[in-house]
Amino acid sequence: MNNANDDASSLTDLIDAMEQMEREDPKVSVDDIVEAVGRRSFGPLLLVAGLITLAPVIGDIPGMPTLMAVLVLLVSGQLLAGRKTFWLPQWLLRRSVSRKGFDKALRWFKKPAKWIDGLLGVRLAWMTGYVGIRATALACLLVAVAMPPMEFIPFTANGAGLALTLFGLGLVARDGLVLALGFLLTAVTFAVVLINLL
Repeated sequence: MNNANDDASSLTDLIDAMEQMEREDPKVSVDDIVEAVGRRSFGPLLLVAGLITLAPVIGDIPGMPTLMAVLVLLVSGQLLAGRKTFWLPQWLLRRSVSRKGFDKALRWFKKPAKWIDGLLGVRLAWMTGYVGIRATALACLLVAVAMPPMEFIPFTANGAGLALTLFGLGLVARDGLVLALGFLLTAVTFAVVLINLL
């Protein structure tokens, strides 16, 4: 089974999928986003969680990093448990942000998306196999657990969001080098958190 990177194959693909969502509602829910990227897609879901945490318009909303942490925790845990389709609770799926803010965030990310996609490639492919995906899921689970207190430590939530983005990009593009950078950034972020807590 490989449900880590089924649908989108690039950051541009992911943004395009979210731009094509129903636009009549003034709010965009987590359910809308999950349906757009796919309930079987670990990589795209990680990438979305990372991008939302990083987005200046959405990620700065109080509690949003924690909400994304819950999403990542549930998805990572279910992948490690061997589930093929990810279940998410209704209270999480109903959470929403304004359409205006969401569209602004998409435009903000769309500008560098093609440039970022041009840097990706199939490298260190063994890291995107069965063992690598589960190691990534475990790392993401640890990041998710640590994200709520990171909201109170400057810049660490952004570090976690960037790590999730790298993990998502690595799985979507099957780029093991990007995954390795995600593991490195995760270690640095945890070191900063520990230094601030001690």
